[in-house]
Amino acid sequence: MRFNRLDLNLLVGLDILLSEKSITRAARRLSLSQSATSGVLARLREYFSDELLMPVGRNLILTPLAASLADPVRKVLLQIQATVDIRPEFDPLTAVRGFRVLASDYISTVVLGDLATLLATAAPNITLDILPMSASPTDLLERVEADLIILPRKFMSEVHPVQVLFEETYTCIAWTGNTLIDDELTMAQYMSLGHVSSRFGAAIVSFEEWFMKVSGYDRRVEVTTNFTSIPHFVIGTNRIATMHTRLAKSLSRFYPIRLLPLPLDIPAVEMCMQWNQVLDRDPSHQWFRSMLMDTARAGPYATISPVRAPIPMARSTDRFQA
Repeated sequence: MRFNRLDLNLLVGLDILLSEKSITRAARRLSLSQSATSGVLARLREYFSDELLMPVGRNLILTPLAASLADPVRKVLLQIQATVDIRPEFDPLTAVRGFRVLASDYISTVVLGDLATLLATAAPNITLDILPMSASPTDLLERVEADLIILPRKFMSEVHPVQVLFEETYTCIAWTGNTLIDDELTMAQYMSLGHVSSRFGAAIVSFEEWFMKVSGYDRRVEVTTNFTSIPHFVIGTNRIATMHTRLAKSLSRFYPIRLLPLPLDIPAVEMCMQWNQVLDRDPSHQWFRSMLMDTARAGPYATISPVRAPIPMARSTDRFQA
């Protein structure tokens, strides 16, 4: 098929060539030989009257025209894919598909574990792939390599739909054997004791750590780890940790830790889910988002009635925006 003299099949090759910046890697993704992929590039160069990819040493770099094409071409292909993938209705009991969710171990513990339990009966052929946190989570969203990301609002993209899942507060935890503090923690104690802090993956600091830095609180952080392993570095010591309240309550069922009110005010944080706008009207995504919303708002270990009825085609007014 041609559109204004352009073979539309070449758009897929263009997207992959601009993404990979390598004939070899592009050929692998296109399932073509290197010579055939070079032929695709030659035809694109002829159509656009531009080199598109310029050799610099051993690498290929995008020309200014190619750089300007990369994002629009990707969005066009994603929109086409979303359009042809939409079905008139979605029945979770019979549907076979997977959902990829980028989320921290904190969200996995307080929300996604309960959701997976619910899916086992409400949608037995649907799988859940929890992706590890990356330095640029919204990049995965842009490329639709993740169906959803779940993060505090401050980390969300401004160009895609967002919906608040729940508000989270903070609390302090200490080992039950810590004799330096009573049932209430003073500010002087809070600042003098060693702290265990957390981060998203390897590159993104947690909201709590970010708030401490911008507010000028200079704590003595002795250990930095992921969210769910925090109690391991508190137990048996006089260290304390500032944790999400939901997670602290959940872990206190299994670990010898005490929950203490904080001696300072950390604002509640909005935990949100976000998805690429091309998936906004997909009935399967609408169903999945509704299940995630119900699970998150019910809280840990709540019983939720599964959504069993087929989900009809969405209207354009159904788009969430918060």
